[in-house]
Amino acid sequence: MKVYTKTGDKGTTALFGGTRVPKDHARIESYGTVDELNSHIGLIRDQEMNAHYKEILIEIQDRLFTVGAILATPPEKEVKKNGELRLKKLGIIESDIELLENEIDAMEEALPPMTHFVLPGGHTTVSYCHIARCVCRRAERLAVHLSHNEPVAEIAIKYLNRLSDYLFVLARKLSHDLNVDEVKWIPRK
Repeated sequence: MKVYTKTGDKGTTALFGGTRVPKDHARIESYGTVDELNSHIGLIRDQEMNAHYKEILIEIQDRLFTVGAILATPPEKEVKKNGELRLKKLGIIESDIELLENEIDAMEEALPPMTHFVLPGGHTTVSYCHIARCVCRRAERLAVHLSHNEPVAEIAIKYLNRLSDYLFVLARKLSHDLNVDEVKWIPRK
């Protein structure tokens, strides 16, 4: 299989099921941003950290491939001509969201309560988490935007929402683990 196909040379690309759309279509923007997010999470995973965090990040990357597949499948192509579901072995389920919530809860138990907004930074790994959080929020916004025009599985949007929370708390926890002081935002008086 060749990497280049030349089918996109005129500014279109194929969704799951073969439908061709412009490369700037909301569906492409949406799953393309999820792909970007997945790359940022890979960058976080490449940093020195607790092995448990790396395992969770691998799980998240796997789930993001699923979110991308969901977003890359137009509603009219969700069922194949033979009646089979196109993504029958893929899906985001409530336990995927519960995993993120359980991880957030466990990390927050070891952290002091938040009393101020936190400025991103303090350590490269922490900064990568904040960048990924911002990309995750953009992916969520794009998925919501897409949902205004075409059906999008609510659970995919919910997963992205919870993932941005996870990435924020992971940044705080890594600051704690690395003994880095969080810089708090203090508004002008």
